[in-house]
Amino acid sequence: MAVRRPTTEQVKELAARFGMTMSAEEAETYRHLMAGTFDNYDLVDALADPLPAIRYPRTPGHRPEGADNPNNAWYVKTSIKGAPEGPLAGKKVAIKDNACVAGVPMAIGAGYLERFVPEVDATVVTRILDAGGEIVGKAVCEYMCLSGGSHTSWPAPVLNPHKPTHSAGGSSSGSAVVVATGEADMALGGDQGGSIRIPAAWCGIVGLKPTYGLVPYSGIFPVELTLDHVGPMTRNVRDNALLLEVIAGEDGLDPRQYAPRVTPYLATIEDGVDGLRIGVVKEGFAMPESEEDVNAAVRQGAECLAGLGAVVEEVSLPIHAIGRAIWTPTIIEGLVDLVMRHNAGGTNQRGLFVNGLTDAHGRWRQHADELSPSLKTVMLAGEFLFRQYGGRFYGKSQNLIRSMRASYEAALKRYDLLLMPTTPQKATALPPPDAPIEEVFDRALEMNRNTAPFCATGHPAISIPCGTNDGLPIGLMLIGRHFEEALIYRAAQAFESAS
Repeated sequence: MAVRRPTTEQVKELAARFGMTMSAEEAETYRHLMAGTFDNYDLVDALADPLPAIRYPRTPGHRPEGADNPNNAWYVKTSIKGAPEGPLAGKKVAIKDNACVAGVPMAIGAGYLERFVPEVDATVVTRILDAGGEIVGKAVCEYMCLSGGSHTSWPAPVLNPHKPTHSAGGSSSGSAVVVATGEADMALGGDQGGSIRIPAAWCGIVGLKPTYGLVPYSGIFPVELTLDHVGPMTRNVRDNALLLEVIAGEDGLDPRQYAPRVTPYLATIEDGVDGLRIGVVKEGFAMPESEEDVNAAVRQGAECLAGLGAVVEEVSLPIHAIGRAIWTPTIIEGLVDLVMRHNAGGTNQRGLFVNGLTDAHGRWRQHADELSPSLKTVMLAGEFLFRQYGGRFYGKSQNLIRSMRASYEAALKRYDLLLMPTTPQKATALPPPDAPIEEVFDRALEMNRNTAPFCATGHPAISIPCGTNDGLPIGLMLIGRHFEEALIYRAAQAFESAS
């Protein structure tokens, strides 16, 4: 089918958008000059799109309701059996609903995508199935993955399994809940500012944001190419390391990957922490939202690691206090450009393009009033700042991220790991349905001061449960050097075994 050609009037309108003044005669000349370009587009349109093959049979599954979905954590339940043998044989795995599973509906927390069905499996999905895992469903995520609270998801907020009036954390809310409740053995989450570690902390499970580029992001809805991460969420550390072993490594499709170093994470998981040096980051306990009981539980966790033989000392990293601010222009301007202007497709990159997803997401313009308050705020701010400054602050943010990365790496030359609370506070109450926009916005982005910086710098970071108060879990975060997840798992496993 031939691609559409512009009229002379449309050429004039296009020229005006670029600040050109063009007569009808000139516009007609340029319209003819473009003819060869459109002929090439017709040729490209006629060629088959070479997408990865689907190797395992499946059905679309069903949308669970009522008692079949008590915490609103499932978008779709299904059963896709993987290979008959493998390291994940017998494991039930949930997939965050921002990752493509061919033939199974996908909404990314947004109602206007309700009828979208991907035509490909994300690389991580294929690897889980190849390893013998069973995909048991798509777990609800927040609206376009832009919320650290679990109240922006469609069709309903995801409820904290420990206290249903409270947030499960976001944006991998459903993934955390189905693991915490035992409905799945493990799950995949995504993380651009804390979206694996926040719900892991608030639901009392283990969640790892791997080193940037360790796990391929191919076939997953992007938010910002330099911040996108996908990683494992499990009830225990050993399962977390097992799932990472399966999904880590280059796939040849993801431009985020630069020769990632993969190691057998389970091989050294029982080696303990004797002699490891751990720096307790002072600034991570001094955020405006910090709660005393959270700080106390995390410091007690540090003492536990010291009792196991680690050398534990307090360290000051002043840049951490402003790390989220440095991250902000990258996430805001990058998201608006990639996700909204370019329909999550983008240009100037190589990789797997899921054009069906790009086409479906492009319908957001017909549903703009339905977008979440957090997304609307980011869009308005990002568009204004780009028009005023032309991307200057995105560039400065990326430059400052290099300085921030260097500060953490200097500390990680003195220490093997860094330690702080995952979130400064415990899970917050879900906003009521009639909450003002200000409250909805605040509950979406108030908890990621400790998590966001490490998405920007790419360092691996894990959240592990370290206590509860008022019935709500508290998470302790360990941060390591790039591609040293094995060391993080050693410390996390020692802590888990001791506690």
